[in-house]
Amino acid sequence: MKYTVMINEGPYQHQSSDTALQFVRAALEKGHEIFRVFFYHDGVNNGTRLSVPPADDRLLQKEWSELGLEHGLDLVICIAAAQRRGLMDESEAKRQGLDADNIIEGFRISGLGQLIEGGIQSDRTIVFGD
Repeated sequence: MKYTVMINEGPYQHQSSDTALQFVRAALEKGHEIFRVFFYHDGVNNGTRLSVPPADDRLLQKEWSELGLEHGLDLVICIAAAQRRGLMDESEAKRQGLDADNIIEGFRISGLGQLIEGGIQSDRTIVFGD
């Protein structure tokens, strides 16, 4: 089965991001395809490289990055939601006249069309978070 996964919550707001991460891992282990993981609303915070949680907490952003790189996952951050929350990749930061970017390796910024395409190309779209 081919899945698109949508994540609407930040890594430390609720359990949604961690549950989605575990779902994607399990689906890959069972031989399913993950067409795309789309981060929307506060879920875009899963793609920042500047988060520093307490030492006894997991760095979910790094776990998403590593999983994406290991499996060639398309980890897409919604551009509108990202801009509202101060997340920029290098090209978007330059376009906006900013002097820094903060997207962790393996993620990319794009628009809602990527979510629509995922829904069309996949057998199922699974949403984590409100």
